[in-house]
Parts: sequence; structure tokens; C-alpha cells
Amino acid sequence: MLRRNDTTARAFPALIAVAALLAGCAGSPQQPPASTDSPAVARAPEAKNEGSLTIGGAVADFAVGMIGARYRFGGTDPIEGFDCSGLAFYAYTQAGYRIPRTSQEQFRAARKIALGDADAGDLVFFQDQEKLSHVGIYLGDGRFVHAPAGGQKVAVASMSSAYYQQHLVAVGRLLPPGL
Repeated sequence: MLRRNDTTARAFPALIAVAALLAGCAGSPQQPPASTDSPAVARAPEAKNEGSLTIGGAVADFAVGMIGARYRFGGTDPIEGFDCSGLAFYAYTQAGYRIPRTSQEQFRAARKIALGDADAGDLVFFQDQEKLSHVGIYLGDGRFVHAPAGGQKVAVASMSSAYYQQHLVAVGRLLPPGL
């Protein structure tokens, strides 16, 4: 019995550290790298004092909270890192809404809408050459958060970038109207 308690006692600080890390990620979003066209980013959901935050807004806020997290192919969490669709999966899950895991599945499940109709939390899909290659989470004002690629970190990008304008294949909504 003493041995079991020793193991539990050793594991407890690690569990506390993980819980604190996860709470910190959702509580106070990091700001995107400084740039001249970078507007202020909304606070995380629990920091808001209004009761009207939509699920899409919460999704965007959770994604913003992951800015700076590392890229990892197949990754779906802030500790190990994210790939592009893993970031979307994580943000939606944290907001209480389950979506498919891969960008291909997310693309198929999404109701396609015009970029001008996009709201915070909608997904932006990009195609490189012949296949769907990337997904990001729309924030509003022509900006989205994404996990770009190996060696990079989760960041905010602009839809006005020539690269993203050229490769945008669809904007998709996974949430029912009003959420």
C-alpha cells in the first residue's frame, strides 16, 4: 500500500502541471506576432463577462489561445502540438462541439459558404496543386489562425495574403445556424 501511495504522490505534481498548462491555454490567449495590420484579439471565453458568446466565437478564442503552440503532424493537443486539422478539432472540442478529425473529413462535413459570409469559428480550406492541403479557423476581419507546417508555430494569418487568396478553395461552416 505504501508503494501505491508513493507512485500516486509522484504522479500528482505532473497531473497538476498538466491541468495548469491546459487551464492557462484556455484562459489568456497570447497575442499574434506584432505587425502593422494586426488588430487586437478577443479574450478567451471565460474572460468575457457577456453571456452571448457563440460557439463559433468560443472556437476562435480557443484557437487564438493556442498561438505559439508547436506544429506536430497528427497532433491534436497543446502539449504535443497541432497539425492544421488537429487545431480545428481541438478548438471545436474545447468549445463543446465535436467535428471530424482530418481536413478532408472536415471539408466534406462543412456547409460551404462565401468568404464574405464567414463568421468567427468557420473553417477556411486551402488547396495546393491538386489536393486539399490546409485548414484554418476564421477569426473575422479577414484573419484566421492555423498550424502552418513543420518547424512553425500556431499563428494568425491574413486572407489578403496573395498565397492564401490564390489557394483558398472553400469556406465551410460546421455549426448549425445561431451557434
